[in-house]
Amino acid sequence: MRIDLHTHSDASDGTESPAQVVAAAVAAGLDVVALTDHDTTRGWAEAAGAAREHGVALVRGVELSCRHDGRSLHLLSYLHDPEHPALLAEAERVRAARQDRAREMVDRLSRDFPLTWEDVEEQTADDATVGRPHIADALVALGVVADRTEAFADILATGSPYWVPHHAPAVVDAIGLVLEAGGVPVLAHPGAVSRARPVTEDELAGLAGHGLAGVEVHHRDHSSSEQRRLGVLAERFELLVTGSSDYHGAGKPNRLGEHLTDDVTLELIEGAGRLEVVR
Repeated sequence: MRIDLHTHSDASDGTESPAQVVAAAVAAGLDVVALTDHDTTRGWAEAAGAAREHGVALVRGVELSCRHDGRSLHLLSYLHDPEHPALLAEAERVRAARQDRAREMVDRLSRDFPLTWEDVEEQTADDATVGRPHIADALVALGVVADRTEAFADILATGSPYWVPHHAPAVVDAIGLVLEAGGVPVLAHPGAVSRARPVTEDELAGLAGHGLAGVEVHHRDHSSSEQRRLGVLAERFELLVTGSSDYHGAGKPNRLGEHLTDDVTLELIEGAGRLEVVR
């Protein structure tokens, strides 16, 4: 089977609706797709309806924004209870922090560029998790930059004069919350040097000891050597290995199905999760 376990819709920072992501997955020849929007499950119901309509399986998940040792890490949670009080409260806290951070960044940017909060809202779907990608889209619309990639390389880069941090839980705490909610925690793109320094062997061992279930090894932001390194460490610490596109529609060059997860891993994820895969 062709299985892609990391995509985003306009419920967070993708450019397509949840139903459109599912339709695109079918067009790309996928048998299974996961919707993993940032810190929200708001796209699940629409995606599930589209999955049943198109005859493709849907894994429901989220990508949680976390912190570890002074840097940002992302944690994928698969098949958890979306109403689990503690996890839901933490995700909402992060979502609100993202919104406040986005407003502050727009305030800073408005001193040097003709950017307003209304410009950002025009690039954001109703009730979406507002983030830097929406600011980037507004800057593109204004002609300040050519695309999101250019915006993130300079104006919106971590450490730029316009950058503002936001609240995020420690990744160890997030793993605990995901497990409490019956989910399967998988570390997203932990070797992506463009985002932060790669997760070390000792760090991965520690996270595995706290219940981390898997590692997203196969991802376009990982070099071949990094994929080999992570694969060896995943085997050493008995972690699941996943592969994914991290698809964002037109928001990133990532293409559905460019990296895949094997069906045995999917079976193990479904067996460990509280929810079933939508079929």
